[in-house]
Parts: sequence; structure tokens; C-alpha cells
Amino acid sequence: MIYINEFASISALGSNSDEITYNLSHPNQILLTKRNDLLLNQKESYFGQVKASLPSLEAYPKHKTRNNALLAYLCQVLKEKVDYFIEKYGNQRVGIVLGTSTSGLSETEVEIKNYLQTNVHSQDFYFSMQEFGDPALFLAQYLGVKGVCYAISTACSSSSKALVSAKKLIEKDLCDVVITGGADTLCAVPINGFDSMQVLSSNRCNPFCKHRDGINIGEAAGLMILSKEPSSLALVGCGESSDAYHISSPDPEGKGAIKAINMALKDANLSPHDIGYINMHGTGTKLNDAMESKAVNAVFGNSVPSSSTKYLTGHTLGGAGILESCILAYILKYDLNLPPQDFSFDEIDDTLLDCGLLKESVGRKTNYLMSNSFAFGGNNTSIIIGKVDE
Repeated sequence: MIYINEFASISALGSNSDEITYNLSHPNQILLTKRNDLLLNQKESYFGQVKASLPSLEAYPKHKTRNNALLAYLCQVLKEKVDYFIEKYGNQRVGIVLGTSTSGLSETEVEIKNYLQTNVHSQDFYFSMQEFGDPALFLAQYLGVKGVCYAISTACSSSSKALVSAKKLIEKDLCDVVITGGADTLCAVPINGFDSMQVLSSNRCNPFCKHRDGINIGEAAGLMILSKEPSSLALVGCGESSDAYHISSPDPEGKGAIKAINMALKDANLSPHDIGYINMHGTGTKLNDAMESKAVNAVFGNSVPSSSTKYLTGHTLGGAGILESCILAYILKYDLNLPPQDFSFDEIDDTLLDCGLLKESVGRKTNYLMSNSFAFGGNNTSIIIGKVDE
């Protein structure tokens, strides 16, 4: 069994456990912020913003990015447990696997604008900031970890894939402990890219609603410490697949999604009826929601409560998998009711296959919860978090 010894997240949902558990318990509210400064031509959309004050990274000039500041913020929660494991196993046996799709891209955007205006590169900008591996290298330096260290970038499944990899590193005895998760921040390039694909909504996103018209982008970071040392929470199952149906559109039949879900169930040695809740990928686009409702219905019918929490956080891209896995951990740790889908702005799309979408908050009936993440290129992951006896 691979246990979750500590976890933390930061997003529009909150920056500490008190804020996060409160907002999960009062879900029918607007936590996203309307802005017009990130899109060309001052177009408006809603964004999931982190509002907490973040640590200064002046002591780490080559890693001074917002993504890394988010990770450093979470280390306030993790540091004591990390130090405990370093003392117990040695820093060579503690690894880091992170997922991101933006890394230091927002800092690169600032640098390019500055260079075009002045023809001079900024003294405090380093090209290595934009490398996908930089957050992992930063976190290793920040925490004093010297074990396996790398990053994964598979678009919106990046941090879910990091969880899968971290679990395997421990199972194969390559690490005793792995700090895993990921981070993504608001950047103009991907935001305008999604807008050019006509999948960015100017309204607050409404997953699984009849008139849904696209996604909102958010920023987030999340971290988990995994090991074989018993804890009350565990990463009990992981599934992953790559259907390669299309570079940006999901397979409408959901074959890859179904495969990832079934792999996670098999890895956890669980049956569909053992799952008490599914945090859907649920982006709010026509194609994704139709595919996912079909995939979930194929495995579970309508027997398992489900919802997407992206109307609370925005779609946090490479950070979505770890954020939504942390949401499952908060629900289990603090015995929260399951978050419903918000249909107060629009009615449910009754053309979708019934996949158990929650219309009101209810208590969970089992100790095993699932999170799905589906990315560009048909890169699919499914994660099962469980509450277990220590």
C-alpha cells in the first residue's frame, strides 16, 4: 500500500485547509474572478486565481517563478514531514516527481515584452526558468532532497501522471518517499491558445449543462508525500492510457478514458460499486463532457455520485490532477459532504448519458473516491484515493 503521509493545495478554492474545506462545504458560490487583461482585445473571461501572499524566492534567482512560489508556499505544510523522512531514510531515498504545462512561461512572457521594447535581456531572467523540469529542480533544492528528481508534462494530465510515476518509484524500491504533485499558473499564451480554439468561455464555466460553452482557466499547485509508512489516506489505485485519437479533441466513444478507469479499479483491487464519488474531468466543453459522461456510464452506470469542481477552481491545466486528487483527500480527511454540480445558472444537459451527477450535496457512502484527468493527445489518467485503517 502506498500511503499519503501529508498533502496540501492552493487554488481559487483556498490557500489552507480551513478555506478549502469551507468552500467545498459551501459550493454554490462564484470563486472565479472576471478579468479582461489576459486575453487579446480585452476580451473577458473568468479565471481561478490564487490570492494568498507567496514566499519570496530572492534566494533562488534562477528559479524565481510564480509556479515555484506556489510550491514553496505548500512547503509550509510539508516541511516537517519531509525533514522527518530525510532523517529516517536519508535525502538520497527521497524523490520528487512533478507535473506542469507552463513552468516559467509567465516569466518568459514578461521577458519577451521587455526585450521587444528595449532590445536588452533582463538581468534577472534565466532561460532555464521556462524548462519543464525547473519546478522539480527547485523543489529538490528548496527541501534539500537528492533522490530521483524529474518532471512530467502531458498537458492537463501532467500532475496525475506524476502521482502514477511516484507510486511506481516506491513500488519498484527506487525511492522510499516521493514528494509529488505539480503546479501551473495563469499565462497569456495558453489562455489565448484556448481562446483561438474557441473553447474558452466568456461566462463562468458550467460543466454538464445544456448551454455550456467552454472552459475557464485557473492556477493551482498541489503536493503529496507518498511512502509505505502507514497513514489514514492512501493512493490505492492508478490507471493511465493514451488513445492518441486527436491532438486536442477527445475520442467521442471514450475508449481510452474507460481503459484508464478500469486500470485504476484493477490496480486498487476494487469493483465499480466500491467507489463512493467521482471527481470528473468535466471541463465544460461540449466534446469533453459528452465523452466523459459516456465513459463513466459505461463503467458505473449512474450508480456512483459524480461532479466536476472546475466551476470552483477553473481548469488548472497541468495542476488539475493533483488539485482534484487533493480535493478527494480533503473530503476523506475532514469527512466532508460530496460537492454537487452547480445547475443554478443553467439546466442539466439531458442529452448526456446519466453518469450520476449530483444535484445536491450528500454524504459519501464508501471510503474510496476517484478523480479523472483527460489531456490533449488522448492522454488519460484515473486516480483512486482511499481512507484506510492506519
